[in-house]
Amino acid sequence: MSSGLFALLDDVAALAKLAAASVDDVGAAAGRATAKAAGVVIDDTAVTPQYVQGIAAERELPIVKRIAIGSLRNKLLLILPAALLLSQFAPWALTPILMLGATYLCYEGAEKIWGRLRGHEHSAAAESEIKDRDAEEKTVAGAIRTDLILSAEIMVIALNEVAAQSFWPRLIILVVVAFVITIVVYGVVGAIVKMDDIGLSLAQRSGRMAQRIGRGLVTGMPKVLATLSTVGIVAMLWVGGHILLTGTDKVGWHSPYAIVHHLEELVSDATGAAGPALAWLTNTGISAVIGLVVGGLVLAVLAMLPSRSAQPHQ
Repeated sequence: MSSGLFALLDDVAALAKLAAASVDDVGAAAGRATAKAAGVVIDDTAVTPQYVQGIAAERELPIVKRIAIGSLRNKLLLILPAALLLSQFAPWALTPILMLGATYLCYEGAEKIWGRLRGHEHSAAAESEIKDRDAEEKTVAGAIRTDLILSAEIMVIALNEVAAQSFWPRLIILVVVAFVITIVVYGVVGAIVKMDDIGLSLAQRSGRMAQRIGRGLVTGMPKVLATLSTVGIVAMLWVGGHILLTGTDKVGWHSPYAIVHHLEELVSDATGAAGPALAWLTNTGISAVIGLVVGGLVLAVLAMLPSRSAQPHQ
């Protein structure tokens, strides 16, 4: 009887060790998948603050929270089930779908540049301050639409990283990635948009150092937000263009990707220690140009449609 009990305890201990090892494996794989998607995460962080520019201070964090919830919904309820199903039954469809989303991202970036060139850029946030409910709804909806494309790229990159895992570990890893990335991105965005309020609070303190830091934040944050807005537009074009560039290679049109890859190698070989960074910048710059060209073409086509001119600009 005692020997049977000890054997049972040994089995339980072995199962516990196996479960612990599985948890460790899932955690490590989730960390690798998150790191792999870091480039797009940075883009997502740069793009989002432009949606809360011009908003009344008391509405900034509630809107960021709503966008974050929408982003998590995008990842868990739309992208994750679709990606898992497609990877299981129609893996060939993932790339074309991503390319369609990338085309929309390129269009949005090109539209923002066109708005700036025309001298009346329409911030997604508001035309002065967002005070009415309809304008806030449009802001949140626009941010969530843009997030959908960036989140899709993040989740597909993560999915490719854990493709060798069986279904349930793959699902758990992707859920962990979705939560971690959403918390990181929108936590940083929330801190960025409230930095001027933090600066104002510091400027009102008695300490000279706190006052100096506070004044620096108050005067510097508008420039930081303006810079982030520009970076966000470039990020849309870069991510969209890069998805299109790699997508054409995956669907069988190899020349564009091969040319860019060859240029990267030339830059890397010719510039010594700075080679990897300059090669990355080469790929990024070309991807952004591709994004701008594709987005400009879509913008031109849509501008020629009669229904386009009849609709109010959003």
